[in-house]
Amino acid sequence: MTSRFAAVMILTATGAIRLSTGVAAGTEASQAMEKFFQRPAAANSYRAHRRLEAAGNGQSAWLDAQTSFSRATGLRYEVTAEGGSGYIRSRVLHALLEEERRAIGNGDASSAEISRANYEFKSEGVDREGLAQVALQPLRKERTLIDGRMFLNAADGRLLRIEGRLAKSPSFWITKVDVVRSYRLMNGALVPVALESRAQLRLVGAATLHMTYHYSDINEQPVHEVDAKEQ
Repeated sequence: MTSRFAAVMILTATGAIRLSTGVAAGTEASQAMEKFFQRPAAANSYRAHRRLEAAGNGQSAWLDAQTSFSRATGLRYEVTAEGGSGYIRSRVLHALLEEERRAIGNGDASSAEISRANYEFKSEGVDREGLAQVALQPLRKERTLIDGRMFLNAADGRLLRIEGRLAKSPSFWITKVDVVRSYRLMNGALVPVALESRAQLRLVGAATLHMTYHYSDINEQPVHEVDAKEQ
């Protein structure tokens, strides 16, 4: 388990949702995409409690942190509790938060954006659950891009989930990194609520990372009680 693994995971989690039009209409899935494209791109300010958990090679650890973000201050965080393997805590969980803070401060997160600058999009229709599926094909083999698909609410185009495999392995020692990012609409803003990833580490085996967000306010407005319960 390495801090490089944590860095890659957080870059896949922090990309802004900035999609562009250009997909042919005519199907229900394409129409859902068009509705989603119409949503303005925005860097939403927030305060949220995060729970991070990681495991690998017979070891596990967890960490709780209070986080906040605004354009003026960037990401700030304070670890409030932690336990388990000290190695995983320092090399993965603490490293993950610090890498996110650094990436946002340096503007590096743009390399992970779900946009036409990074992806081609292809409608795959609507599944039995009523979700519009859209294939994501990375334009470059980079470790911050995902070869997979996104799932939209077919009725209004809300993004619910992105899942797939990193387009490029982070290193020789880390392979087959699968990622699932989940989103929810709160206070009129689309925000991440969970990140799950699984990777194969050479000579070690499977490693997992799980992070959840529980928001107290978004864009300086308290999160509605119904939204908080749905988290």
